[in-house]
Amino acid sequence: KKAQTDEWLGVQEEAHRQGMRTSVTMMYGLGETAADRIEHLLRVRAVQRRTGGFTAFICWPLQPEGTPELSHARKTDAVTYLRTLAISRVILDSVPSLQSSWVTMGHKVGQVALRFGANDYGSLMMEENVVSAAGTTHRTSTEELVHLIRSLGKTPVQRDTLYRDVKDW
Repeated sequence: KKAQTDEWLGVQEEAHRQGMRTSVTMMYGLGETAADRIEHLLRVRAVQRRTGGFTAFICWPLQPEGTPELSHARKTDAVTYLRTLAISRVILDSVPSLQSSWVTMGHKVGQVALRFGANDYGSLMMEENVVSAAGTTHRTSTEELVHLIRSLGKTPVQRDTLYRDVKDW
């Protein structure tokens, strides 16, 4: 019961015209082809080039475990996730931030994602229902996030939802 791509991108474009900034996601793993994923990314890039309104992109692999209709589906492996992220970085060159999906992939893959095109480790979530309802739960603390980012030789920076710096460590 989700909006189709044309409708969804139209809503995003109108929001950008009204001065709103939004993030953009791509949930994948429902049997689409690589060409389908590329088409989605190209369409997102076209909206971004027209509006400049996307602050960040997050690709989320399907989490089939907690979804009875999809429990037969194969979970995305780390290589597929990292490849999808790297391709997204190349195509979405005008989207300033690509977020690591540690919530779906865990911290080890989340860290590696910072070497495959992501420049945002994500955030502490006050409440996360979508991924945990699907059967995957990864939790963290501010201290752990700071440690994980620093251990890669990067500087952790807290940001707000509009990607303005709030605090750096």
